[in-house]
Amino acid sequence: MVASQRAGSYERQPSGHRAFIPALLPPDPPIEVDSEMQALLSRADRALGRLDGSISTLPEQNLFVLMYARKEAVLSSQIEGTQSSLTDLLKAEAKIFDPERPKDVKEVSNYVRAMHHGLARLDHMPVSVQLIQEIHERLLAGVRGEKLSPGEIRDTQNWIGPAGSGLDAATFVPPPPEALTNALTDLERFIHASDPMPPLLRIGIAHAQFETIHPFLDGNGRVGRLLITLMLCEQDILQGPVLYLSHYLRGYRSQYYECLQHVRENGAWEAWLKFFLRGVGDVSDEAAKTARRIVDLREAHREVIVDAFGRVTDKALRILENLFQLPLISVSTIAELTGVSFSAANKLTSKLVEFGILEEATGHARNRVFRYGHYIDLFSEF
Repeated sequence: MVASQRAGSYERQPSGHRAFIPALLPPDPPIEVDSEMQALLSRADRALGRLDGSISTLPEQNLFVLMYARKEAVLSSQIEGTQSSLTDLLKAEAKIFDPERPKDVKEVSNYVRAMHHGLARLDHMPVSVQLIQEIHERLLAGVRGEKLSPGEIRDTQNWIGPAGSGLDAATFVPPPPEALTNALTDLERFIHASDPMPPLLRIGIAHAQFETIHPFLDGNGRVGRLLITLMLCEQDILQGPVLYLSHYLRGYRSQYYECLQHVRENGAWEAWLKFFLRGVGDVSDEAAKTARRIVDLREAHREVIVDAFGRVTDKALRILENLFQLPLISVSTIAELTGVSFSAANKLTSKLVEFGILEEATGHARNRVFRYGHYIDLFSEF
């Protein structure tokens, strides 16, 4: 197979346009693991191991993992053009009305919901076309694209190109509908193949192949990035969705798309995989540092509470633990968590503000919401 056809080839369709038909996986000739690739692979493996170890040191891991998932959801959605930030998502979850909040925040919320659905389903089924369809259905429910067959493999031709461009001006034309079944079946087979390919290379190849297949009318980019998370967790490389790789892919968006296109046009699998591994290593190191900062933050605020809160120490500690899941919180919620009256909860909240643990986030005299800014800021965009 010549280099230009290593990842597949363009074939003329009955309507006259040319569509890309992906080659079967794994790539042929096989991936060349040169010294640079080996170094990047080793570094990424070590960084993921450190990240997973850092997460294992967190008390109540599930409380903290949710914030990592939120960050990945925000960043992955921003790659596709959404304007919502992490704060917008947190406000929406806390039901805080904000007239300036972008309307596309529900798309980000859907991403979090789709991710958790996929991870929960891994207990009962492998990463598969069926699971991908379930995720896609939840991703597009009630948002832009909801009329573009959520959860259904497309039965019409799609294409990638400048906004408003037609098929004749497309940058890339994925395979026609009749080629999708074979392409997706082969991708599923490759994901679960028993050959000794390093897992990170398999995950990188699978992501690129999914984006090339482009099986849905909308949402392919986000689903493809979710696929990375699902495969990392399915193969026990990570215990949870704590790798916000979209931070790297957003920062190098042009190179990301160029690498994927060079795979299709030139069979440049190695260049894509080096780019992918570099991102995994960089973001894993960053996410592990965040985990260590979470531990330090929690211990520092526990010390403040134990030293200064007297009779309400136990209740304040209970609030602190919940702030890692609900970093925007109201006095009413604090009353529910601690089982005290609204008046007592208000006094407790004021004390948390006094000692710099919480800050008022709305500027309102009533229906106030308080922000655990120290924690949110650990995950703020760079």
